[in-house]
Amino acid sequence: MRKSSLGRSGVLALLAGIVWCCLAVAAMAHASLTAAVPSDQSVLAGPPKALSLSFSEPVSPLVLKLVQPDGDVAPLENFVLRDRTLEIVPPDQLPNGTYVLTWRVVSEDGHPVAGSTVFSIGAPSASAPAVAGDVDRSVRAALWLARVGLYAGLFFGIGGVFAIRWLIPGGDGAARIVGPALVLGLVATVVSAGLQGLDALGLPIPRLIDQSVWKAGLATSFGSTVAVLACTFLAAAFALKARSILVGRTASAGALIAGSLALALSGHASAAMPQWLMRPAVFFHAVTIAIWIGALVPLAYALRRNADAGRAGLDRFSRLIPLAVGVLAVAGVLLAVVQVEHPAALLSTAYGNVLLAKLALLLVLFVLVAVNRWALTGPAHAGAAQARNRLVRVIAIESIVMLAILATAATWRFTPPPRALAVAAAQPVEIHIHADKAMAEVTVSPGRAGPVDVSAIILSPDFTPMTPKDVQFVFSNPAAGIEPMRRKALLDGEGRWRAEGVVLPQAGLWRLRIDVLISDFELVRLQDEVRIAP
Repeated sequence: MRKSSLGRSGVLALLAGIVWCCLAVAAMAHASLTAAVPSDQSVLAGPPKALSLSFSEPVSPLVLKLVQPDGDVAPLENFVLRDRTLEIVPPDQLPNGTYVLTWRVVSEDGHPVAGSTVFSIGAPSASAPAVAGDVDRSVRAALWLARVGLYAGLFFGIGGVFAIRWLIPGGDGAARIVGPALVLGLVATVVSAGLQGLDALGLPIPRLIDQSVWKAGLATSFGSTVAVLACTFLAAAFALKARSILVGRTASAGALIAGSLALALSGHASAAMPQWLMRPAVFFHAVTIAIWIGALVPLAYALRRNADAGRAGLDRFSRLIPLAVGVLAVAGVLLAVVQVEHPAALLSTAYGNVLLAKLALLLVLFVLVAVNRWALTGPAHAGAAQARNRLVRVIAIESIVMLAILATAATWRFTPPPRALAVAAAQPVEIHIHADKAMAEVTVSPGRAGPVDVSAIILSPDFTPMTPKDVQFVFSNPAAGIEPMRRKALLDGEGRWRAEGVVLPQAGLWRLRIDVLISDFELVRLQDEVRIAP
């Protein structure tokens, strides 16, 4: 009894840890903003004639708003999407003060992204208008639970139907578990569409009944996954109930293929390049998981209820599973290499941490597989009742570990892969420094630690270009113990002062001072902070 209690406590602790991981990464984004016009923190002489937002990958706009100096919110409904750039027509007659351009878009992988940029007309307001946070952790937790249900339905349900029809006919008693798994998967898939809409629009769970929420969810790339999966679960249910062996096998095979293809229609991995390689990798990864996981419950039922059918099913499973695991491993390694890019990202990113947790669970799973194959399969196949019973218990544990792996993988819905973070970090950082006698529009490219190019346009207080006698950039990082580093800037043919190859050795918040020599007797110092990514 004590061992059973400890086992339940361990499972609960594992699930609690997975939920914590899900909530801890809930605010992380996917596609990233690469440029904005006006640039963030810039000060304009007059109202902008156009607004634009450029992203690291193609996006679809959901909500565009302009928060005005008095706090009023103006929806921005007049825009044009050109590849990765949103060109927006601003409202007429914008008064002086500070504005917040806030946006929500959905990225190519089907995940919503939100953010804001700040600019001022004339001069900054005494206090910038506030913009409320947009991460609803209850929606994110519900999304995670729905994703776990979707996976369970696909792999235990659809995979289970395929196993019953093709691999383990004696495991038809498993229908009492496989059938509810299909229902769970169908419900979770449909609900996921609404939750996707809530997440996309930044709305709370009570708004799930709104028609606009479901339209927004289905309009993302995940909508295609939902549509295909919903039909697939119905086809699998038909295959489970079909009396004709041929019809049942045909429908179950079609459901397995369509369900695996559905996962390749959206998500991080499917959005990665090259598409011709990544989408097939997702498909083969999914289909082999479904074959493996789906066979576990029917095999356990066959071994427990029918010794002869159990041995026949075990023989088929033993011959097929090495090939399935081999394909699974190749596809998994390929996906991991493309998404992670560098081994260091396994420790430095949330995505890498989840992958390590999944690999740890896989290690446990492969230990169980080894016990099954080399210690229990032979005696069970030979008819030893004790070995058969032990094999059933190990398969049950194996199923629990599989479910934990699926729950862990579901947290990837909220973690941008390192490849996406690398694209975001490679984008330049732009800041505006405003003082009484001069201003500067500064660009640090790329915006990450290492060698960077620094450029600045120096302006007079009336926003006219200024041509000083000398400009120097001075970087320091007191928190890291780095004293000021002075770099001389040179004027290029475009009116920008540049210093190339400036080395910022650490990520973090750096102080940037620009020494502007206006004349032999007048030196203006502009100072602000710039955040450098790892």
